[in-house]
Amino acid sequence: MLTRSASRAQLFWAKTITALTFAVGVLVILAASTIISSVLIVGHQDLTGLTGQVIPSGTAARLVIESWATALAPLLGFTCLAILLSVRTRSPAFGIAAPVVIGMVMQLAGSLGGVDAIRPLLLTTPFESWHGLLAQHSFYTPLEWGLVASAAWCLITLTIAFVSLRRRDITGG
Repeated sequence: MLTRSASRAQLFWAKTITALTFAVGVLVILAASTIISSVLIVGHQDLTGLTGQVIPSGTAARLVIESWATALAPLLGFTCLAILLSVRTRSPAFGIAAPVVIGMVMQLAGSLGGVDAIRPLLLTTPFESWHGLLAQHSFYTPLEWGLVASAAWCLITLTIAFVSLRRRDITGG
């Protein structure tokens, strides 16, 4: 960046790809460390599912990995939100802290009664979609809605961030 000029689009996409790659890396490390530590502490026992059914250890391992994978889409949505906030405010610190606060507000709003219409649109709701994988009769509708909502959040926030960066006066301060 300092040795040759780069366009705003190149800088934006380089930073976006870096942030998304970092987020995926953190999720993979967190998932792997919890799965490995669980196997070391508990062993290869059968798992009791959310509806009381017994899940054999091999199937349980696959379902736990799939459950961790369900967190990927909303995590990417929050990362894109962080990119938007850091571009709009010109503050990387705000881009880090604000999504945490917004996530807590979304979680609180989702737990209140009477918000069933907006609950599927919240970025925190897809984090709960793993429940469908560990039920006796698996259900995937929350996962599907979560993928659509997370993709929409990513698309909207990245579009606004990109347009904002393209229109910004860099030299004016």
